Amino acid sequence: MTLRVILGVSGASGALLALDCARALAQSGAEIDLTLSPMAERTLELEVGPEAKAELVALSSRLHEIRDLGANIASGSSPVAGMIVAPCSMRSLAAIGHGLDDNLLTRAAAVQLKERRPLILLAREAPLTLAHLRNMTSVTEMGGTILPPVPAFYLRPQTTQEISRQIAARAVDLLRIAPPQATAWAPPVTGDDP
Repeated sequence: MTLRVILGVSGASGALLALDCARALAQSGAEIDLTLSPMAERTLELEVGPEAKAELVALSSRLHEIRDLGANIASGSSPVAGMIVAPCSMRSLAAIGHGLDDNLLTRAAAVQLKERRPLILLAREAPLTLAHLRNMTSVTEMGGTILPPVPAFYLRPQTTQEISRQIAARAVDLLRIAPPQATAWAPPVTGDDP
């Protein structure tokens, strides 16, 4: 049986993360249930280009309208392995942290929490206000994982694409649906080692 994963895309900066998460999910063999906000569509076009949404949809098995609260991913009876929100705006974070299921993205996230399934939020904002931190704490206390898209500088990435791919791979790895894809830390080998 193929695993299904929900990919929610909100309107925060970092639209490339959505594409790289979709690519990493596809590589893991997962079917993708995609829902994206109107601002996410705008940000995809501004930051990645006019073809970005088409690629994202092509990588997905199903596209769900953000206003369709009757979609099957709005129900706990829908068999999914978890959800990634990439990027996750502070608005979406706040709605999830306070149980405001006002669109399909936030409702699907709430379903993951109530069903005790993995929920990974690539929360994108800097600097953070106390409200942001409290919302992150709220989601964490409910069982979600906050994964700020922070570069793994120890890997010495050369491009933004390398940074985004590593973060996306890390997000997919946190779902534990396939062997790890992210590059793991390995200490440098020195002549002093036995």
